[in-house]
Amino acid sequence: MKSAIAVVFAAAALAGADAIAQSYPSKTVRIVVPYAPGGNTDFTARVIAAKLTDVFGQQVVVENRPGGGTNIGSELVAKAPGDGYTLLMGGASNAINMSLYQKMPYDTLRDFAPVILCVKGANVLSVHPSLPAKNLKELIALARSNPGRLNYASSGIGGSNMMAGELLKLMAKINITHVPYKGNAPALTDTIGGHVEMIFSGVTALLPHIQSGRIRPIAVACLRRFGMLPEL
Repeated sequence: MKSAIAVVFAAAALAGADAIAQSYPSKTVRIVVPYAPGGNTDFTARVIAAKLTDVFGQQVVVENRPGGGTNIGSELVAKAPGDGYTLLMGGASNAINMSLYQKMPYDTLRDFAPVILCVKGANVLSVHPSLPAKNLKELIALARSNPGRLNYASSGIGGSNMMAGELLKLMAKINITHVPYKGNAPALTDTIGGHVEMIFSGVTALLPHIQSGRIRPIAVACLRRFGMLPEL
């Protein structure tokens, strides 16, 4: 039986059927986040879990299972009973991994049933304030004059922010080093601390630190200007 990807309200969809609504949920529902706590996906999952707990009168909890380019958490859900009590807060990595890995411990198309798209966002390239670059042109020039010396952090191998970083390397013809983490939160912490020079990350986790001046936004990886950062 397929397990559900909680790309949100999987349980809400089930509760819409009269026969199921009388019995579901009868116990705690868990939403598995395949990243460390504190990142964009984790934040979204916790907002949803809190709301569903109120709606159902039954606990909906978030369980973080980072690592393996999201494969550890995804495998856990793929092999769980398809009864709606173990959900996955999926993301771009669930699509990317099908092309990135020759062998995976689950089949994304067969083992998951997508429910709903909960958010759309954009990857933002930001730098530590100590870096002299104030815009993308200056950052590229700095990287070209210091080949291999600049690092960029991401939430892990295979994620959309890693892909954005690698695409920048190819298109700008620069040599920067990828530093993968087990989630966005530790990657962002090290960027704020100056241990890595730059980060590609979703805007949700970045925005408070941009507003406080702890990191500087350089560019947004989308076709149009992004409403939350219209100056980029």
